[in-house]
Amino acid sequence: MNKQELENRLIDFAAMIIITANSFKNNYAGNHLAGQIIRSGTSPALNYGEAQSAESSRDFVHKMGICLKELRESFVCLKIIEKANLTTDLNGLALPKNEANELISIFVSSIKTAKANMK
Repeated sequence: MNKQELENRLIDFAAMIIITANSFKNNYAGNHLAGQIIRSGTSPALNYGEAQSAESSRDFVHKMGICLKELRESFVCLKIIEKANLTTDLNGLALPKNEANELISIFVSSIKTAKANMK
């Protein structure tokens, strides 16, 4: 997968998260987790853009690590939303959960490769 394809997937994931968050119940928990997942779910796309302009290999690995942390946070948040029934569209959570999981794998591999290339 090239850089542009990954960036597009991250942008699509961010949009998917925003759309999903709009389906949450309008109560304290729903509003809280909607805000939380919108922050964590849109962050990887923005930080990946920064990683592409990294000042060094170490800076690149650091920024990619931030993307990974935010993706993991989004994945856990989606699981909480599902368990707490904060949306009536539980089937609609499957796609972003799956995509988060795939993106996590991609970032783990990319970070591992980048670290190996630094040696």
